[in-house]
Amino acid sequence: MSPRLVIILVVVGIIASGVSIARWIVQPPPAALSGTGEASPQAASDADRRAHREKFFGGNAERDIGSGQEMKPRW
Repeated sequence: MSPRLVIILVVVGIIASGVSIARWIVQPPPAALSGTGEASPQAASDADRRAHREKFFGGNAERDIGSGQEMKPRW
């Protein structure tokens, strides 16, 4: 085999390995199957997700944030 062919085969192997590893990392996990063999519905409904977002991002409504110190640029 010529050295050029060996280098080409090595580069193709490295690229193929990288693509397969990237697909393995990015691929979402398979859907969980119920006893009937069908994919189970999502556990969290829209209302549950909304409540979780409001709890996570929502602050204390009674806290006074209007009279805080204002940030000014350093220039």
